[in-house]
Amino acid sequence: MKTYELEIEQDNDPMNPRTDWDNITTIISFHKRYDLGDKTDYKSSDFSSWDELKEQIESDNKVLMIKPLYMYDHSGITISTNPFGCQWDSGQIGWVFITEKQWTLMMGETEYTDEKLNDIIDSDVKTYDQYITGDVYQYTIYEIETCDKGHEHKSVVECCGSFFSEEECEGEGMNVLSIYTKEKENIEVG
Repeated sequence: MKTYELEIEQDNDPMNPRTDWDNITTIISFHKRYDLGDKTDYKSSDFSSWDELKEQIESDNKVLMIKPLYMYDHSGITISTNPFGCQWDSGQIGWVFITEKQWTLMMGETEYTDEKLNDIIDSDVKTYDQYITGDVYQYTIYEIETCDKGHEHKSVVECCGSFFSEEECEGEGMNVLSIYTKEKENIEVG
């Protein structure tokens, strides 16, 4: 007899949203121990302050919105567009921004508001933070079959990862599991 089991777990090898996806935002980040953000021609040695880097970014691009990027580094790292408030383990590490060129490329001629730009920047940083902190999930569907000797044999029939929401991962896993369960019912009935 065959049964199926769904398992949700942390995805240990998820897609990197900064290199594997098209992004409307650009993240420029400098840190002596971490390589975060997007690959650009900007170098930390060319700037003496974050404001100087911001001025250069705005000089090089028609920037629609730019926000500072902060990191908290203590037994792991996390990032945000809001400061963490710890003077020893946190601070600014860069800028995240949307240019007019990238907006038009990704969104066409649609109108934008400051609220929309702000939400997009915060959402992109949140997704990247999930990647950095390991808050990414995968589902695995196992087929469990009991042999004539009474032993259970478990084998993977489907696996999918890089879900940046545990609820979305579980929902998708349940949908796929229902397909296997229906096929089983149709085989047994038919």
